[in-house]
Amino acid sequence: MDIRKIKKLIELVQESGIAELEVTEGEESVRICQHRDQTSASQTTQQIHTLANSPQVDNSQDDASDVDQVTDFDEKNTVISPMVGTFYLSPAPEAEPLCKVGQRVEQGDPICIIEAMKMMNQIEALRSGIVSKILVESGDGVEFDQALIIIEDE
Repeated sequence: MDIRKIKKLIELVQESGIAELEVTEGEESVRICQHRDQTSASQTTQQIHTLANSPQVDNSQDDASDVDQVTDFDEKNTVISPMVGTFYLSPAPEAEPLCKVGQRVEQGDPICIIEAMKMMNQIEALRSGIVSKILVESGDGVEFDQALIIIEDE
C-alpha cells in the first residue's frame, strides 16, 4: 500500500473523529486506531498496525519535554527498545512487574516485555545495577531505539 494513501487515511481518521479504520487492499491490510488521552482530549496518538508485507507507520504527537527527557541520561545506563511494539512491565495483567524503581537487577534478568506482531519479546538488563527510572508506562507503544528504563550503578 502506498505511503500517500496511508497518510490520507490518517488524515481522514483525525478529521472525522472515528476511533478505528481498517482497509484491505489485495494481500495488504492497514488498521488505524485513534486513542484519546483522558487528561487532554486534544492530544491523539495514531497507531498503524500493518499485516503481511505492507509498511508500518506510527504517527505520534508527543510533547517536546518527553523527547528531551531521554537526552538527560547516560546511554550506557539506558535500556533502549530494540523494536517497535507495546511495552509491558509484567507478563500478565495481574502479575507482578518484572522490575520496579529501586530494585536491583543482574545482567541478563528480564526487565520488561515488548509485544510486536502478537509475539512477546522479553527485554533483558544489559548490565547489573539499580532501576532508577522507568520512562514508559505499561501498555504504551514504543519506538525503535526509544529509552525505556534507566539502570544506575550501585
